[in-house]
Amino acid sequence: MLAYFVLPSSAALLSYTMSKNRIGDCEKGDTEKKAICLVNPEKNQVAKGIVHFEQENQYAKTHIFGNFTNLSKNHAHGFHIHVYGNLSKGCLTAGPHYNPYAKEHGGPHSTVRHVGDLGNVFSDSEGNASFDHWDPQIALSGSNSVIGRACVLHKFTDDHGCGGNGESKKTGNAGPRIGCGVIGLDA
Repeated sequence: MLAYFVLPSSAALLSYTMSKNRIGDCEKGDTEKKAICLVNPEKNQVAKGIVHFEQENQYAKTHIFGNFTNLSKNHAHGFHIHVYGNLSKGCLTAGPHYNPYAKEHGGPHSTVRHVGDLGNVFSDSEGNASFDHWDPQIALSGSNSVIGRACVLHKFTDDHGCGGNGESKKTGNAGPRIGCGVIGLDA
């Protein structure tokens, strides 16, 4: 008995291969996302800024960059993403650091850290600062997206969880919140 096999044409194979390797394949989440956060001063404070988020696809690191003004001069200010985008009572209602994996606080390059731990913003002698960081844990889509959450700027320096006390393992001893804003999608 003879068996016959039908093989697809080379054009059909090429078409299938190209469709699987498309850039921008929505099924794979390979669409670039952008977000923005306008950081406004907390009551009786003056610090403000604008922060941009760009993620090439859901598997890529997120580029976070921005500028801040009216900071304490020559100072490092803790900077984090907090759980809630609720600013109805100022920065306090933004809740704690975004921490979906229930880890201890750390720095942005620490193995153990909150997803929202972005470290510090370093100001110059005029109280201005720029921030530029590529983060492997910050996502702009999926179940752990930071869209709708809040960026919070703190008064003190984040010690990255190395301060030797309980508060260090929760907040990095970054202190009071001086500015915050909700992260929203950008065009």
